[in-house]
Amino acid sequence: VYDEITVESAFTFLTARMADYNANVASMDLVLFNQAIEHVCRICRVTKNARGNMLLVGVGGSGKQSLARLASYINGLDIFQLQVTSTYGIAEFRTDVQELYKKCGLKGNPYSFIITDLQIVSSDMLVYLNDMLSSGNVPELFVADEKDSVIGAIMNEVKASGESDYSNPDVCWAYFINKVRSNLHIVLCFSPVS
Repeated sequence: VYDEITVESAFTFLTARMADYNANVASMDLVLFNQAIEHVCRICRVTKNARGNMLLVGVGGSGKQSLARLASYINGLDIFQLQVTSTYGIAEFRTDVQELYKKCGLKGNPYSFIITDLQIVSSDMLVYLNDMLSSGNVPELFVADEKDSVIGAIMNEVKASGESDYSNPDVCWAYFINKVRSNLHIVLCFSPVS
């Protein structure tokens, strides 16, 4: 529902939600000036929609991740971020994305996947992100036996949804991908420098 609000009422609401976030999740000390309020409202609006993804561009330290975290919290999305180490590579990224897909597709949990340009350690990760954003189906994400396991785990849910061809693996896989796309919101926090 769209309601016209004033900056003052938005400030009051966001201050209360930030205090709630600080008490329940982690301490985040944001200064909510007018542009920050507008950006949080935009991020909330986009990530509230199914398949809503965002690209936030700004110099390092401008608050992209913090605003994305606050907006995700307001929308009730769990936050998923990569834990990049010196040995982190495409294999670890693939494993992380597999777990994220299972959480969104099998468990039905809504997630906000916040990723920065500094976390992209291999250009192959961009191929995965492109596939995730365009169709949701990443061809080399699951090997055959892993894909069969996912299909087996979701088959009863597909049957319960009323799908007549629930035993068809392609139908089950398409159902899984659609569920992932509805529950996963990718927020890219990039710098114009890199």
